[in-house]
Amino acid sequence: MSNEAGKAADDLRPEAVLARAARARGDLFPEWTRVAHTIPKTYHLINETGSYLHQYHGQADDPDKLSAQMRELIAIPALCAKGDMRHTPNHIRRCYRLGMTDRVLFEAATAYATVAGWASTILQLSLAIAEANSPQYAFGAMPAGGAPAELTPFRELSLGRTRKSNHAESLAATPEWRYAAEIDPELARRAAAFIDHCLLNDNTEEALLGAGPRELIVIAALCTRGEVEAAAVHIRRAYDYGLSKKNVLEAICSVIPMTGMMSAQIGLRAMQQADTLSA
Repeated sequence: MSNEAGKAADDLRPEAVLARAARARGDLFPEWTRVAHTIPKTYHLINETGSYLHQYHGQADDPDKLSAQMRELIAIPALCAKGDMRHTPNHIRRCYRLGMTDRVLFEAATAYATVAGWASTILQLSLAIAEANSPQYAFGAMPAGGAPAELTPFRELSLGRTRKSNHAESLAATPEWRYAAEIDPELARRAAAFIDHCLLNDNTEEALLGAGPRELIVIAALCTRGEVEAAAVHIRRAYDYGLSKKNVLEAICSVIPMTGMMSAQIGLRAMQQADTLSA
């Protein structure tokens, strides 16, 4: 970076910070104006971090990194779980501009729902999609033809389809749900059917998102709940599906804007614990 470019990037005048944020995201929510004018360095650092996490700055394409599409598939359910109906439709419109369909968004929310519940993820996503398609929603451009009818391929669609250990794990096989089955077998059966469907433990082949990318979504969701032990188990599964440590860390960090840096710290702790688990 040249000296002049470096100086421009470090310019903490409110209007300069706002201009960089607008260039990075393509649009800007008006509430950030007050933030920039009151605490410009804080907003500068928010933008620098958030833009990197969600690939707003247009970094060079790297096959070792999660795509912008995959990061959105983690961030959107996290926003839904927070009940954020102001910003979620904006992210959905970004997905539309990236060629993503409602179907793949719902599949991501389905994976997140195994941790956060369907009412706060799947149903909230449905509401957010309706808002994103409303002409009254003012933030972020819709594609000229509206929501895409066909999915534009991205890297993660082909990842995590085959597990190295060549076995599936049903919720019904876990100690907790074996215990539940002794008390209420029908509850255990129905709960296992839902979770196995969401995580493709039932060997569903028609899904757009394979089991590996779904594990990344679940890991991020568990980190927002502070579930280190459970996250570590799913991290091992993600590795077993061929995802890398960098993929896992980037997935965890995709929820930092909604849930804070502590989610990343919990995720790192889970990654360290996963390193100690047998493959």
